[in-house]
Amino acid sequence: MEAFTLIYRIFFADGAWLTFGKGILVTVEISLFSLLAGTLLGAVLCFFRMSRQKLPRLGAKLSISLLRGSPVLMLLMLLFYGLLAGSELSPVAVAVIAFSLHTSAHVAELIRAAISATDPGEVEAARSLGFSKLQAFRLVTLPQLTRIARPVYQSTIVNLIQWTSVVGYITITDLTRVIYHTASRTMQPMITILGGMVIYLAMSYFVYGIFAYLDWRDHIKEREV
Repeated sequence: MEAFTLIYRIFFADGAWLTFGKGILVTVEISLFSLLAGTLLGAVLCFFRMSRQKLPRLGAKLSISLLRGSPVLMLLMLLFYGLLAGSELSPVAVAVIAFSLHTSAHVAELIRAAISATDPGEVEAARSLGFSKLQAFRLVTLPQLTRIARPVYQSTIVNLIQWTSVVGYITITDLTRVIYHTASRTMQPMITILGGMVIYLAMSYFVYGIFAYLDWRDHIKEREV
């Protein structure tokens, strides 16, 4: 009973749950916008990475290598304290830019690998039937691509949620920052950190649940066909 009382005092008493809720919202906001922008930018990078033109291909390859090889915290601090220090962008906006760039490099390679794993014979067959390149991509390549890329893309999302835990270094009060301040205030670091880990795990398994549902739905559709 004493343990439950302590948990209530740390996470719920005196509006503590509101503070944790705001931290979670900040984490979700940065993760969501970074995922959307990073996926779109990653698709563009992949397009240039697979280009037949040497210059765009080398430029995309170099960008992907630099972004994938750079620690996300270093990239975040470089933008906030260096390249964008004189801008009027909020810390959250800078964080979204940093994580979008980092995510785009991983997504670009993910899409490229998935495209390489698709069956080119089906595309050729679609083209021989009179489909345009866009129609063949949308109706033949894209369904295969999404099915192949889905497991790795799922991990990319979970990794992105975990990466956002460093945004406290640029004065953003996200979930990790709230956990740190709460642990300092209550002098209960073990329980506070374990509680924070549970929250991060819950967000991660929420993502896993979404992809598990998508896999189940596709399985049902295949059985119906």
